[in-house]
Amino acid sequence: MSRAIHVFRTPDRFVAGTVGEPGDRAFYLQAVHATRVVSVLLEKQQVQVLADRVGLLLDEVHRRFGTEVPPHEAQPRDISPLVMPIDAEFRVGTMGLGWDSDAGAVVVELLAVSESEVDESMVLDDVEDGPDAVRVFLTPEQAREFAARSERVVSAGRSPCPLCGEPLTPGGHMCVRTNGYRRGSTFAKPVDEPGGDPADDES
Repeated sequence: MSRAIHVFRTPDRFVAGTVGEPGDRAFYLQAVHATRVVSVLLEKQQVQVLADRVGLLLDEVHRRFGTEVPPHEAQPRDISPLVMPIDAEFRVGTMGLGWDSDAGAVVVELLAVSESEVDESMVLDDVEDGPDAVRVFLTPEQAREFAARSERVVSAGRSPCPLCGEPLTPGGHMCVRTNGYRRGSTFAKPVDEPGGDPADDES
């Protein structure tokens, strides 16, 4: 069966978000154009790596080609939650990143987990055989926005204990700095994350 490649050349949104409680969150990337929505599941570390690489790519494009790129953003503008319900197309195994000089766009490709090793020729290519993929073209502004939001999503979740630095849970925390005394919920408030209920701002 031929692979399915979901291409978004002019996406309305390309964002990272989560579902679940802090400490037990599932991470997704979601591409949206009009009524078309494609979501993929991946690991927290993959979101971080992709955000870092997108930022580095933008800096390199500016340095090598003189292309105007927006400055680093501390706060994303799009903090709306993911489009629900989420029906993930696949879990991400391999990620590709490139620059399309003709389109003036950052190209992100997400390939499904595969039992066989993924050849580099499959990334950012339309070969018939290989894992399913999502390919998204982002303007420099969209790419910078994606990186800013992804950083915020990754850094959210369980806040650290002010004494030992270990992640806190809603029910409290067995802190080694207090000989195992269980700290109360006053130390267990999660850090804000884009979207969701205003009370916990969870994506």
